[in-house]
Amino acid sequence: MAMQRATPATVLGRFDGATFVNGGVSYAFFRRGDTSIVNTIGSTGRAGDFAIRYTFGVFPLQQYLVELRGGHVQALLVAWDARPAQQGGQRWFSLAPGEEASHAERFHWTGSQYNWNYMCADCHSTAVRKQYEPATDSFHTSFSEINVACEACHGPGSRHASWGQYSGVLRRLFWRDDGLQSRLTERRGVVWPIDSTSGLPHRSVPRTSEREIQTCTQCHARRNHIADGYTAGAPLLDYYVPLPLLSDMYFPDGQQLDEVYTVASFQQSKMYTFGVTCADCHDPHTQKLRRPGNQVCAQCHRTAKYDTTAHHHHAAGSAGAQCVSCHMPDTTYMQIDRRHDHSLRIPRPDLSISLGVPNACNRCHTEHDAKWAVSLIRYWYPNSNPGFQRFAHAFASDDRGGGDPAATDSLGVVANDATEPWIVRASALARLGARPSAVALEAATKWSRDTNPTVRFYALAILENMDAQQRLALAPRMLTDERRAIRQEAAWLLAPFARSLDSATRRAFDMAASEFVASQRYNADRAPSRLRLVSFYAQLGRLDSAATEFHAAAHLDSAAANQFAQALSAAAPTSAEAAALARALGINIR
Repeated sequence: MAMQRATPATVLGRFDGATFVNGGVSYAFFRRGDTSIVNTIGSTGRAGDFAIRYTFGVFPLQQYLVELRGGHVQALLVAWDARPAQQGGQRWFSLAPGEEASHAERFHWTGSQYNWNYMCADCHSTAVRKQYEPATDSFHTSFSEINVACEACHGPGSRHASWGQYSGVLRRLFWRDDGLQSRLTERRGVVWPIDSTSGLPHRSVPRTSEREIQTCTQCHARRNHIADGYTAGAPLLDYYVPLPLLSDMYFPDGQQLDEVYTVASFQQSKMYTFGVTCADCHDPHTQKLRRPGNQVCAQCHRTAKYDTTAHHHHAAGSAGAQCVSCHMPDTTYMQIDRRHDHSLRIPRPDLSISLGVPNACNRCHTEHDAKWAVSLIRYWYPNSNPGFQRFAHAFASDDRGGGDPAATDSLGVVANDATEPWIVRASALARLGARPSAVALEAATKWSRDTNPTVRFYALAILENMDAQQRLALAPRMLTDERRAIRQEAAWLLAPFARSLDSATRRAFDMAASEFVASQRYNADRAPSRLRLVSFYAQLGRLDSAATEFHAAAHLDSAAANQFAQALSAAAPTSAEAAALARALGINIR
């Protein structure tokens, strides 16, 4: 039910003449035969009737999609609260209460930020192909199945279907496996015995691959989509770049802030580090927990030790006695959708005092402050446990901004600590990219050879603010990295020096540059991708191509193009390259 065609049976909202007003804009919902209709302000600034083509999701809210010209499918800003009436549901509500963007802005429901083809489709259907046509600003988006079906997680199923046609004996004779491209077998035969000395569980067989978690990452992570054609089981960084723990998405201690979709939270946890996978707790087929409530934790942790008042200090059976209340506090997104933080951390009200981050205790006990929570925890646990996540002060120092060398040094310590989860090291590297220094260069050099491709990517990206000598010392060998995202980044970094590369390196650059251009063209419906091509072509001396991309970007998003033009105009008086590009784009130099 991630996505369905809109019919009287699938549409949950009241299309019975109901009206809703948000920010002075009216929405009227009614039916014309079996078609659900909304009347509201469209892309022209005038009110009109729009047919609902698809439903999106089912609980706790359901959104509705309208198809406009050129295959642009758009999500309404107003959604249906599918919760029971006694929980405040069965009503229309706005995802941005009291706010309504102008019809010409990207945050209007007809604008780019509510465009299904780019923003939503890839995770709600199977084998989505965006297929944007720049010349006509139109989409020909397709999917193999409208919802999230078997092939979304297991890849193309034709060989599996053939395997299923044979009897058991013939299968064993002619088939080595069940024919699935993505065989999620990492949990097979694994148990979690408890160590008699420490009382802690451990995985009976070390987890040596990331197949299952990478399959989940495609949708359950904030990431940039860089290429079309992904199927489950394919290398993730050939199609996506996962985003690290940055200040606009996470608190400095790694707790979720913005809507981050779980995976990077989980990857910073002790449980992930010691081999737990998503499906240890979640059944992906039923979408339910493996066991209810605290029993899901009791699969590995001793009930007698942890599910007691001596541990959680709350009345048995109360909300505070639930493991998730303290270790996975929830945050509400999309107004009514509560999602648990999967970083699985020990509550740290002391960090609320020193860093201003939230803590699980005061999320419930709002009548008290963090000092009260600290005093109780110290009383209950005299031998305090700081928890698994150790990077909070380094990231908080970076979040404060400025050129504080202490922040750079502390990030360097985190980046170079091999005992930290890779997502934490990658995040420290990403943050060092904005702090060019000897510390940053040393980290880039060291970790650009890491076995984890996301770590390599963010180590390489540090060079963005480095000079020619430093780029040329490191980036050329990354042109032939096994992952597309890294090759593209190397091409971007070496574009200003492409004409001076030796012949072998230039051949590698040309191939990586083609991938870079293809990636930006895949996202040619977005102005930032067009503007990135402007800079790339300018660095290659292809000013006519740069001008073409600039004017296309201005058509898509005039505000983004104007911001680019202003920055270029400011740089032009002191840069011959910027001045030449400004002239090619027809921009006045200050």
